Amino acid sequence: MPNLKVNLKWGRETYSDIECNTDKPPGKFKSDIQKLTGVDPAHQKVMTKGKILSSETWENFPITDGGMLLLMGTKKEEITKDIPKEPTKFAEDLTDSELASAQNLPLGLTNLGNTCYLNATIQCLKSVQVLTDSLKRFSGKTSDSDNSIAVTAALRDVFDKMDKGVDSPPLALVKCIHKAFPQFAERGEGGVWMQQDASECWTQVVRMLQHNSMSESENKSVIDQYFGVRLATSMKNDENEEEPVVESSEESFNLSCFITADVRYLQSGLMSKLTEKISKYSESLSRDATYTKTSRIDRLPAYLTIQMMRFFYKEKEGKNAKILKDVKFQMSFDAFDLCSKALQNKLCPMREKFRIAEDAAAAM
Repeated sequence: MPNLKVNLKWGRETYSDIECNTDKPPGKFKSDIQKLTGVDPAHQKVMTKGKILSSETWENFPITDGGMLLLMGTKKEEITKDIPKEPTKFAEDLTDSELASAQNLPLGLTNLGNTCYLNATIQCLKSVQVLTDSLKRFSGKTSDSDNSIAVTAALRDVFDKMDKGVDSPPLALVKCIHKAFPQFAERGEGGVWMQQDASECWTQVVRMLQHNSMSESENKSVIDQYFGVRLATSMKNDENEEEPVVESSEESFNLSCFITADVRYLQSGLMSKLTEKISKYSESLSRDATYTKTSRIDRLPAYLTIQMMRFFYKEKEGKNAKILKDVKFQMSFDAFDLCSKALQNKLCPMREKFRIAEDAAAAM
């Protein structure tokens, strides 16, 4: 029976009495199916009783007059509409700038030869959006004879390129830094720039930005407003109880965590630095005496910078040594115990509200 009439089921659609001539190649039948369904023959899978129709022969395909065939396949336009216009790119195939853009991260910086201390400082400052915004309004030039203006302008340009995903080494900034601070331009063997201290670089750059980064809403330096730490200090003479305790305040842009054998946690390292023994001249004793200097935070900034003091001076060898000991810290930092009584009293009402909210969330 070369001339048959069959039924075809395709998804939710059913087609009845389709003419099928088995004297002709299956490709002709599949072309007829394409006219009905729009499914390209190359994407058709015609089945019955567990057998699949080939494109070359009807042999072993149990087709019968009035039988039901099953079609599996998708229209060409439905296939192509889901195909992305651009081929898929994998992370390992992307350039640094493409990877940074895909992850919505600022572009990294090229190490120009032991300039990792500067790159780390730039990345740290780049995370402060209010500082980045203030530098966009800065109109100074890198060619200015004032070093602070030149460094600020160079940093602004680096931030701008990072935002745009432009892979450009920070040559102009390095040049301005070296001009302003010749110690960072020291060279070692082979004429390669020597390694430098990131904390020292951070301090110098921040002090230059202090005069050139102004807040838009308030006529204040962004550095003073968002980085400034005020410490309330007291100086007590350990060798003369009758000498009055001297109260004063100090301004800073960071706290220091001294790492010793006893320090295992960031909190204890910070606290140990806030209470220290110093030797100074005593007017009451007319000689040098030991004093206990106690400091507490009297103003917390929006961005609290902490320096890990990982170097100590070895007198016998006459050189600095790096401390490789781990110091643990929580992802959420609580500075309450480091604050003065006056600041703690200001913080207590809001801390209580947070406590109540956390307790309520935990009870749910």
